[in-house]
Amino acid sequence: QVRLVVSGGGSVQPGGSLRLSCAASGLLFRRYGMSWYRQRPGKERELVSSIDKDGEGTFYADFVEGRFTISRDDAREMTYLQMNSLKTEDTAIYYCHTRRIGNDYWGQGTQVTVAS
Repeated sequence: QVRLVVSGGGSVQPGGSLRLSCAASGLLFRRYGMSWYRQRPGKERELVSSIDKDGEGTFYADFVEGRFTISRDDAREMTYLQMNSLKTEDTAIYYCHTRRIGNDYWGQGTQVTVAS
């Protein structure tokens, strides 16, 4: 059974940094791309960043503006999202995601709050 466990959220001031981690199990990790989504209060869930199975292709939403970096460690079956220069509008629940054989799998989400 595919399982994604997210950690690393918290509260920071504007301009601060956080690193989110996603531990995967139940799948041959190196064969699958991984993504981070977020859901801001009152908004739809949106794609933040993704990384392909080789770790060579990455995508970032426009609002990231070079502040976030996605990475993966296939040996540890981990995906990371390093978030720098956080803004109040980055406040959201962040989710790890992958798709395997047409099925979507989500981590439990972690709250990121950016406030003075």
